[in-house]
Amino acid sequence: MTSQSQTPAASVTPVIVNPSRLHDPTPNGYSTAVITPASGRLAFISGQGGQDQTGALSSDFGEQVKQAYANLAAVIDALGARPDQVVKLTVFVVDHDMTKLGVLTENVTRMFGGKLPAQTLVSVPKLAIDPMLFEVEAVVLLD
Repeated sequence: MTSQSQTPAASVTPVIVNPSRLHDPTPNGYSTAVITPASGRLAFISGQGGQDQTGALSSDFGEQVKQAYANLAAVIDALGARPDQVVKLTVFVVDHDMTKLGVLTENVTRMFGGKLPAQTLVSVPKLAIDPMLFEVEAVVLLD
């Protein structure tokens, strides 16, 4: 198997795999696969929306995405983990279209840099509350 991978620096560092036989997904803000070490524990983070600490939610898609990733970062930090320990994201976008992809890619790249987790985008008609336009859940490798 040919892959672009990064050598783990510590036992909890996932290995990113982007097979050269496939289209490079990194410009779109994700990796094809991520391998976790057998000894690692996984934490599953519930969907984080764009609400701020007071529960307020902007009507702007870009602001919701930015806040949702800030919320995700806060949870990762509370777990004692780092963004490079995130192995999988699932993002939910209300009425996704290609104009939203740039916003999504910008935010995921800002948070994860070159160590992009595996990711799935799901277009949905609505989320838990009507003004919510974006939600992100994550799987994080601990220890």
